[in-house]
Amino acid sequence: MQHSRGAPGQPRTVAYLYLAPALLVFGCFMAWPLLRAVWLSLFEWDGLSVGTWVGLGNYVDVLTDPQLRAPFVHSLVLVVFFSALPIVAGMVLAGLMSRARLRGSGFFRTVIFLPQVVAMVVVAIAWRDIYAPEGSINDALSAVGLDGLARAWLGEPSFALMAVGLVGTWVGTGLCMVLFLAGLAKVPRELYESATLDGAGPLRQFLAVGLPALRGELAVAMTLTLVAALRTFDLVYVMTDGGPGRSTRVPSYEVYRWSLEEGKVGYGVTIALLLTAAILLLTIGINRVAEGDRR
Repeated sequence: MQHSRGAPGQPRTVAYLYLAPALLVFGCFMAWPLLRAVWLSLFEWDGLSVGTWVGLGNYVDVLTDPQLRAPFVHSLVLVVFFSALPIVAGMVLAGLMSRARLRGSGFFRTVIFLPQVVAMVVVAIAWRDIYAPEGSINDALSAVGLDGLARAWLGEPSFALMAVGLVGTWVGTGLCMVLFLAGLAKVPRELYESATLDGAGPLRQFLAVGLPALRGELAVAMTLTLVAALRTFDLVYVMTDGGPGRSTRVPSYEVYRWSLEEGKVGYGVTIALLLTAAILLLTIGINRVAEGDRR
């Protein structure tokens, strides 16, 4: 009995039909806006009148503008608070909670992770009140007799950026902790027992057994926190509006300022594209290193 066979290209056609909705969504909401942004970056345009073609002039201006160097340096400072400190703190908390049987650990995890599910604007408003001259921090310092340390934390250039960064540390620690707890849960208990028999202490056990198992989770945590640090806007806009002076301006804030306040949309879009390229290169680099460690 002869069985009917479909056309040779039929499986491929069916695959294209399944992928078509996803490709359509990607094209409408990702590819087209990106291409449109690249096109706008080639014009000097105020968003209302007819734009003037400048080619790569906006890119040259952005890369040579001395006023934009400080915002990019500020973003590197925020990387320390948004990425490095949360990763270290999350790893320490995960190491302690994975080995110790503590009562109420589930509640503790929920409390640490809670900032991740709160809107960042709400977080910014709450911390702006905490940092206020009459806020909780200064009240606590006064209560313990340290009135001399009380200050307008968001009103002094030397403290404002660090104050914003500490909020990022508070938000990101819970995410890193949960990621590392998931990675440590995959480590067989027998490995810890063997390390104990070999005379390794808790710290040595974590470095020799737990840390190597966290390479994948570490790459994910670095990617998410680095992206959060480089694209942060809502915290800066709500808490300091880029001030005092220019002490807390970051690239994403410059995109908003140049595009909407200064009326130079092409210039602002160019900053956004360069920031996107930097984030993309960092993400690719982290993934390459993580893949190389797994081989």
